[in-house]
Order: sequence, then structure tokens, then C-alpha cells
Amino acid sequence: MKLHVINTGNFKLDGGAMFGVVPKSLWNKTNPADENNMCNWAMRCLLIEDNNRLILIDNGIGKKQDAKFFSHYFLNGNDTLENSIKEAGFSNDEITDMFLTHLHFDHCGGSIQYNKDKTGFETTFKNATYWSNAEHWEWATKPNPREKASFIKENILPIQESGQLKMIDGENTNQLGAGISLTYMRGHTDAMMLPQIKYKGKTVVFMADLLPSTGHIPLPYVMGYDTRPLLTMSEKEKFLKRAADEEFILFLEHDSVNECCTVQHTEKGVRLKETFSLEEYFGK
Repeated sequence: MKLHVINTGNFKLDGGAMFGVVPKSLWNKTNPADENNMCNWAMRCLLIEDNNRLILIDNGIGKKQDAKFFSHYFLNGNDTLENSIKEAGFSNDEITDMFLTHLHFDHCGGSIQYNKDKTGFETTFKNATYWSNAEHWEWATKPNPREKASFIKENILPIQESGQLKMIDGENTNQLGAGISLTYMRGHTDAMMLPQIKYKGKTVVFMADLLPSTGHIPLPYVMGYDTRPLLTMSEKEKFLKRAADEEFILFLEHDSVNECCTVQHTEKGVRLKETFSLEEYFGK
């Protein structure tokens, strides 16, 4: 097995929305805001090369929305999904599995692209199985008013229409291979999936939106976007204790500075231990 970091570019979101009830005077120390109160965030994905499978976890915001949509999110940086996959030595057509932690637009927008004549949509990864789970699919395709703007139908429905969609059969699945297990989280959105990857004697966890950045490690630092913030706090507390106990490598999808981190127990609870890139920790 080999892991490849796939950088799809950065975007900006309101700092207050990203940190909920925590005052700006606190979160601005770790995630400084610009003059519009916007913080910069990565859309960092992970490609797992495992025997004859290429499993991509999440795929960023995509490029098919209109200028008005993108104007809200201040896209920046030179990285793109397609170029990052090429830099890893592969093409879109070689992806065998497209795993979606959840269906918010900044995690699944790259799933679908315009067809050649721009008269409709097609899957970006035409030879891949697209993986979701039945609980979250139902949640996303019949959205509540709070999350409706995050579940964009043209990111989601064409996956099913393509015939490439399959559902994960639960946390104990082996559908992604023996070295990959899943944990479901329900605080951010219903049945978000966190992949846990056994890699070179360690466990690498793709944190999705349970832990957007190192600045979110203290328990009260919970996004205003979360549908059940108290549940997020409970899930995060339990998971971070386990991460400290078992020395997990936490892969951060949205931290624009830190690719990975570890955590440790302190008198104040679980706190940041170290930050590093996958390459720094494991080598090429």
C-alpha cells in the first residue's frame, strides 16, 4: 500500500461559522482571518494505492458551479484535482474507487463534471465505483433546510444515474480492503464516514469534518455548520482520547497549514502533540 496526498486547492469560509461559539479572540490565534473575517481552508484528499485498486477519498469542490457560487468561497492556490492525481502518477480513468466521506459540496463537488458539449453532466471517474452509505444518501437527497445549500443536487444525483453508485454495508465492511475500516460520525451531518487506514505499522485516520484543523482540537471548538454540535463534542472527545492512546496519525482535510498531526493527553485534556506531512513521517 502507498498513500498519495491529493491537493485540490483552497477556499475561504467565515471564521465564526467554522468555530461556532468560540470567540474570534481565541480562534484567530490559530486560524487568522482576513479583513472580511474569512479563514483559508484546504480541500486535501487522499489517494490509496493498494494492489490493483486506486481508492480516492473525497475530491474537493469541483469546477462546474457558476461564477456566482464560486464568488462566495474565494478559491485560491494553484492545485487542482486532476493535476494532483497526475502528479501522483495516475489519471482520472485509473481511479477504481471514489469514496465519499459525506456529500457536502466541498467534499464531493469533483465527483461530477460537464460532458464534452456542456449539455449535461457525467462522472469524473468513469471507471470508478462511487461509495456512500444508505443513511447518508437518504439524508443528502432529502435535505433539511439547514444543510440544503451544502447538498447540491448536480454533485449527487448524477452519481446514481450513472450506475456507478454502491453503498457501504456498515462500519465493519471489508469492501475497501482488509486494511481500511470505517467509523461513522453523526454530529456534523448524518452518517459521515471516517476511513482508518493501516499503513506501515500505524493507523492513519482521514478526519473529514470531525476535525477540520489543529485549531479545532479543544472540545468547544465546533463548527457552526454542525447539525448536532453537542454530539460532535461527544464524538470528538471519545475519538481524540482513542487517537492519543493508540497514537493515530490524523490526516487533516481542511487545515491549510498542517497536513497531519498527532495528539496527546494533558492536564487540560487531549491537545496537539506534533504536526508533519505524510512524507515527513513515512518517507516517499
